[in-house]
Parts: sequence; C-alpha cells; structure tokens
Amino acid sequence: MKRSKEKQQPDLPAQIAKAIRDAILSGDLIADDRLPSESDLAETFQVSRPTVREALKRLAAQSLIRTERGAFGGAFVRRLSYPEAQVSHASTSTLLLTINEVDFDVACEARFALEKSCTALAAARRSADDLATMRAEIHRQTQPALSDEAFCASDVTLHRALVDAAANPILSYQLAGAVEAMQPLMNMITYGSRSRAQIVDLHTQLADAIEARDGAAADSVLIALERYTLELGKGVIASRSKTRRR
Repeated sequence: MKRSKEKQQPDLPAQIAKAIRDAILSGDLIADDRLPSESDLAETFQVSRPTVREALKRLAAQSLIRTERGAFGGAFVRRLSYPEAQVSHASTSTLLLTINEVDFDVACEARFALEKSCTALAAARRSADDLATMRAEIHRQTQPALSDEAFCASDVTLHRALVDAAANPILSYQLAGAVEAMQPLMNMITYGSRSRAQIVDLHTQLADAIEARDGAAADSVLIALERYTLELGKGVIASRSKTRRR
C-alpha cells in the first residue's frame, strides 16, 4: 500500500518537506526542536523511510534543519543567523534580477527607496566604526589605480556600511538584496560612463551627513545619487540601442 501511494504521488518528499517547513514557519516547531525519528515520520506520512530521508535532505539544503549523530542525535530545527539569512537573501535577489528582465529605472527606484528607509536610523545610531568604514571606502575610491571591479565592490561596501549603521538586523536583512544585488546590477550598466570624482563627492557628502547625524541631508544625497544613476543608465541604454540599430 505504501509503495502504491508513493507511485501515485512521485513528489512526496517535496510535500513532506513543505509540511515540516510550514510547521517551522508557523512556530509549531522552533529553533533547536528535535524532529520525530525517520520511522515516526514515515508512519505519520504513511511513506517509506527513504522518502522521509529525501525530504530531510531537502530541508537541510534549505538550511532549515541540521542533523547530529549519536545516541542523542537526529534532525533538529536549525537556528538561522542574520548574516546567513542576508547572504541567502542577497543571492536570491541577484538570481531574480539576473534571470528576469527588470527595467533599469524600476531597479534604481526600488534600490534607493529601500536605502532611504534606513538613513534616519543610521544618522541617529551610527558608530565610529561605521563612519570609519565609509571613510575608508571613499579614500579607496580616490585611488587612480583602482580597477572598475574594485571600485564597484567598494561602492557596495560603503552603502552596506550605511545600512548597517542603522543597527537594526531585520532592516539589514531586508536591505541586503537591495544593496548587494541591485547596486552591482546598476554599477555593471553605468560603470563605464560615470565620473568617479562625482561619485566620490556624493559619497563624501553622504558620510558627512551621517557623521553630523543629519538624516534629511543624507536623504538629499541619496536622491542626488539616484538622479545621477538614472541619467547615466538612460544614456547608456540609449547608446546601446543606437548601436544595435546600425
């Protein structure tokens, strides 16, 4: 009977994994809770143990559970850290923007709107380390020998420091995709046309505003950055369009 049911529903591991995932998301299972044994899960879902094993592998691949060996081992709900979640979120956002066509102005609008949501907190809570990171990246950006790739990476690091200065881990997680996915996307399009001197000047104004704890001034700088980025992006896209028509 069990084999017959599994043949009728070939994606049972996915269904079982979803049921357990839903229990984690609903709070029925919390971090460090031990899951029932493979045999108990097999009995609960009326499937074979290999099917349960496959479901657990899928959950482990999603970083939702961890497994431990020994007499007190088994599968446990994994405690996911904010840094790990940020990496996953940024990777997903990068993949989403890479495989789907997203208008440059739409990505630009979203990216700066999200970043502006943290400037007031960043201005109020910034630490000496946050400012030091921003200043160090600005200094790095002034180096004539800095490659385009390194300049873009420095750009992302500076804006990430601004976001982290808000000292709110949930906000940092939500903005990880905006800064670490959308920022590189826009840099990739505009890096050949932008003026490094102008970017450095705007970054300096941004750091000055955060140091002065002036969130409104920081917002004004981000608005100027958005306008400049949009202007560059439209110019590059228009130029490429003309080249293709020739």
